[in-house]
Amino acid sequence: MLSTATTSSSVPVLAGLPTARAVDHYAFTVPDLNEAVGFFTEVFGGELCYREGPVEDPSGDWMTRKLGVHPQARAHVAVVRLGPYSNLELFEYTAPGQVTSLPGPNDVGGHHLTLRVADLDTAEEQLRASNVVRLGPTGHDGRPEEERRWFLSPWGMMLALCGPARPETREGARTTGRFVPEPLSHTTQGRGPLGLLGVDSVGYTVADLDAATAFFTHVLGAEVVETSDETSADHTGHWPPGAERTRRVVLRTGPTANCELSQCGTNALHRRPPLNSDIGGHHLAFYVDDVDTAAAYLSRQPGVTLMGEPETITAGPIAGDRWLYFGTPIGIQMELIHMPDGSLPYEAQTAARRAAPGHLRWHDRP
Repeated sequence: MLSTATTSSSVPVLAGLPTARAVDHYAFTVPDLNEAVGFFTEVFGGELCYREGPVEDPSGDWMTRKLGVHPQARAHVAVVRLGPYSNLELFEYTAPGQVTSLPGPNDVGGHHLTLRVADLDTAEEQLRASNVVRLGPTGHDGRPEEERRWFLSPWGMMLALCGPARPETREGARTTGRFVPEPLSHTTQGRGPLGLLGVDSVGYTVADLDAATAFFTHVLGAEVVETSDETSADHTGHWPPGAERTRRVVLRTGPTANCELSQCGTNALHRRPPLNSDIGGHHLAFYVDDVDTAAAYLSRQPGVTLMGEPETITAGPIAGDRWLYFGTPIGIQMELIHMPDGSLPYEAQTAARRAAPGHLRWHDRP
């Protein structure tokens, strides 16, 4: 059980990204923002926290300098809290030259979300009733509860479901260091119609797995908790249907998140990661106590490109947020963010609240 009030440590981050607390959000660009918000709130039981936009700079180059997209790009944004620990930031862009085809699981830029639910069969029934497409075999395949069942969102994003962790699985996770989302209390069986326990992991396909793993561990301070390759028969279901079975690494990224990195397949159609403005564009954001200190550290790391200077939002639903995007040598765009949660303007308009790290720090292991 997670209790941010009692499980934090008082020591600062000892290695990696200075003042980091946790993964703040997973961001994805979708073709229709209303559709995606409806899907994650009505089907998955997420909570819409706020919308903002249009984000644009018709007469300048702010969109290129700060977001890495065409200067005439225009975006609308929504943030959905998905379970106890995670936020989704969803973008809808219009942009010259926008790529509208999603990268596949073998492609550089391929991605997926894995979510834990209270009951796998019940969750699948709910998804099928919502006309969500199931990928792969339709029945149980004899594996234990750690099996994954793969689905496609209405716009083609890959999602995987796995069931609640058994006691022996939780004990094994504590040994390896992997985060396993659980109900916040013994009486809470999961949220929404799907019985959502939380986001188990985000997955990215990268061009060079060794380089990506080194960046996550040496620069960001992540910890490797699992490795597997094409010969790992016990992890067959961990590859999305249609994906080549290649090398894979799972990393613990802060107190309440895991990140899976997979090597790009030999039959990949795309070897350039999508822009944030492309359908299937994405980035990974980290909550830090001091954006400027973290940015100064990143400026000294090989292959990292800071996208302008740290900036504080002065108007709108998240006025007070200090943030900065940065490019990485592994092709995954990332962001630093510090939100004054508890005094954000959107909070006066809704009872929904972003998932925030509270007192937890990067190396805490709830």
